[in-house]
Amino acid sequence: MTVRKHKTLFEMIVDIRKKGLEIMSDLLNLLPRDKHDFERVNELKKLDNNDLIKLIPELVKWLQDINWPIAYEISRLLLTIPQETIPSVINVLTGHDDIWKEWCLRYFVMDLPRELRDQNLQEQIERIAYRPTKGEELEEVHITAQEILKSENDYVSTS
Repeated sequence: MTVRKHKTLFEMIVDIRKKGLEIMSDLLNLLPRDKHDFERVNELKKLDNNDLIKLIPELVKWLQDINWPIAYEISRLLLTIPQETIPSVINVLTGHDDIWKEWCLRYFVMDLPRELRDQNLQEQIERIAYRPTKGEELEEVHITAQEILKSENDYVSTS
C-alpha cells in the first residue's frame, strides 16, 4: 500500500480558498459594528492599504447617512484610497438611493483630487447636475453636483 504524500490540485485549491476566507473573515471582523464604533474605525486606520481596499464595498455603506457619528471618519478613510474607492461610489451614483448619492458627492467626490474626478466621475456628475432623476431633484442632489462642476470651473478660471 502506498501512502500519498502530495495533495491533489483540488485539495490545494480548497486549502487556498479556506485560507482566503479566513483572512477575509478576520478583515470583516474589523468593520464597525454600529454607528458609534470609533474603536474599530481607528483600527481600520492602521490597516495596510491592500487590506483596506478589500473592505471598500462595506465601508462605503457607512456613507448612507452622514449623520451617523462614524460616517465622516469613514469618508476620510476612503479618501486615503481614492482610486480604489471610486468604482463603489460610481455604483452608488448610478443606483437609486438619492440621499446616499448626496453624501457620496458631498463627503467623498467633492474632496477628491480634480484629476480623479475628471477621469472617473465626470460623466455621472454631469448627468446628475443636468439630467437628474425626479428623486435626485427632490433630494437636491443635482445642486451638489452643480456645485462640484462650478468649483471645477472656478478652479480653471483662476489658474
